[in-house]
Order: sequence, then structure tokens, then C-alpha cells
Amino acid sequence: MYIGRQPLIGNFLKLDAITTSATTTFNLTNGGVAYYPQSANNCLVSLNGILQAPTDSYTISGSTIIFSSALTTSDVIDFIIVLGDVLNIGTPSDNTVTAAKIVNGAITSAKLASGVGGKVLQVITATDDTERTTTSTSFVTGSNTLSISITPSSASNKVFVIANHDLNNATNRVNTFATIYRGSTNLGNSNGLSAIHIVDTDNKVHTSYSYLDSPSSTSALTYQVYFKCSSGTASLNKSARGVITAFEIAG
Repeated sequence: MYIGRQPLIGNFLKLDAITTSATTTFNLTNGGVAYYPQSANNCLVSLNGILQAPTDSYTISGSTIIFSSALTTSDVIDFIIVLGDVLNIGTPSDNTVTAAKIVNGAITSAKLASGVGGKVLQVITATDDTERTTTSTSFVTGSNTLSISITPSSASNKVFVIANHDLNNATNRVNTFATIYRGSTNLGNSNGLSAIHIVDTDNKVHTSYSYLDSPSSTSALTYQVYFKCSSGTASLNKSARGVITAFEIAG
């Protein structure tokens, strides 16, 4: 069911002859009835024995052809042939679209992620071997300490963050804590994701912990290690290089 003219498949037509005059615009008819080509590109137009370039030499507007320059009574429009009407190709059949038919750059990571939840889309990692110390009982971090930035390709994707580093406190039997922040948000609980009970003076303990975050964002996100202690002086990266890694996971 169509509103207006029903498209014709392979309907090759030679339109009625046109008597030229000193103008640019001429009516198009087929059997004396106004004809409406769907575009200039599916018309072959010969003027004075020379095929004309569509859109450059002429355009189509409704049931008229408009030449780029005015004709004269001595010009001859040899023929105007319509090469069928333009159709919507509809939905391609299964297994018919080849790689050559896909425009370069048309497939985005968001499209690849659609319907493939759980796939790893990107991995960002950073290392830091600069020692940081604090006496704070609230979470703090030094500038750029084990910090990483990642930009999710879809708001439905998740970010899985893993941190590995050492913790130290020069005071015997003191709890030292570490956690991961996204921006200003502590992703752990009030005591963080990792808690080390220092049992010997100047003991150095390596710790590893992770968090699966649902940021609901496509903006650049910063994940960073923060740490604190219950007393004494806590150290981060005192004797080993720390690593933080973020994985974007398709939602």
C-alpha cells in the first residue's frame, strides 16, 4: 500500500519530445501526462547529441527539468530517458552484506559492545614507584599517586579496577588502609577495600584489591588509590612499584 505513486522497478521510459525555447525550465510528460522523476541521477538527457551531466548541467524539480544555462530555439533535446524509479532496498537478507559494503569508520566501539555484555573493550594501566607518606586518619593521596583515567564508550558499560602496591607503617601493630576513589567518591566502605594490620615495626606488606564500578558515564573518569592509618606514619610504595589497571567491560 503506497501513498502517492507506486514505485516502479526497472521502468525504463522515454519521455515526450520537448520543443526548446529561450528558457531554462521545461515540463516533463509521458504520454501527455506530467511525469515526476525521482532525481536527476536516474535520468539520461541528450542535448544537441551530447549526454548531459546530472546536477551539473541540469536538475529535476517535480515534473520539470531545469538546465544550468538557458536554451535557444535552435537547441535540440534529443531524448530524456528515465532509468526506473529510486527504491528503498529494505532490509538486506542474512549473510549478504560484505565488508566492502561497510564504510570505513562506520562501526564504533559502542556498536561492537551492543549485545556482547562482559567483553573487555579497553585496558588502561599505570605504574608509580614514588613513596607517599601520611599520618592522616582520613583517606588522602599524594599528587598523581597510582592514578588512571579511562573514558567508557557507553554509559551502560562497567569499569573493573585492580590496584597492587605495598603498605607500610613504622609503628608496631597499627592498621593501615587503602581504597580506590572515582573522582571524589570512595568506592570502598568507610575503611576502604584493603586493610593491613602491621604486626612488626617497619613491616612492609604487599596488597592487592579490586572493584567493579558502574559509573553510568561516557566522560573521562579518574580512578586513584587513597590510603590512611589509625596512627603512626603510613607509607605507600615504600619498597616496590605500585600498579593500577582499569578494564572497560561491555554492559
